[in-house]
Amino acid sequence: MKKLIKTIKPPPQWRLGVLFSLGVLVGLLFLVLHLARATSYLSDKPETCVNCHVMAPQYATWQNGSHGRVTVCNDCHVPQDNIVSKYFFKASDGLRHSFMFTFRLEPQVIQIKQAGKNAVQENCIRCHSNVIHPISVRSIGNQKIQEEGDGYCWDCHREVPHGRVNSLSSTPFARVPGLSNPVPEWIEKSLETKK
Repeated sequence: MKKLIKTIKPPPQWRLGVLFSLGVLVGLLFLVLHLARATSYLSDKPETCVNCHVMAPQYATWQNGSHGRVTVCNDCHVPQDNIVSKYFFKASDGLRHSFMFTFRLEPQVIQIKQAGKNAVQENCIRCHSNVIHPISVRSIGNQKIQEEGDGYCWDCHREVPHGRVNSLSSTPFARVPGLSNPVPEWIEKSLETKK
């Protein structure tokens, strides 16, 4: 261990510069995490899903639909079988989302990926299993969906829980939580005292 420390330790004349550079990099890292609201993604709050403005129609239609009274986004869109798979899914999906939104690669019309489809399907069955079994004998498709995995619940239940969400302009008057100010409160106070 001492040998490793000795090899990465900068020469005495570089130490101040290296420490200053590391301090700047750590400070920038914390600023980026703060601006990206990184800690909000650890929670299950639905407001987190509208950190990116493109999710406003999905948030508004969920909030005003029947699922908005009893679920949050992660109840449907994240695997619920164990905590490891839940947070692994959130991390991998979150990294993909942050890359897409940082480089402005998000599509006009939001499309769920296959991993998301699988999670939603499993969660539909998990939450509604008491309803699926009794009617699966009478209803074409439910038996097949549950036993063989062909098709998805939303093939029939198309507008659950988001209603008609076709584009960013599908809910122009939706009331969603506004974005919070990215400037930390202590900086705002220090700027006000200087005026």
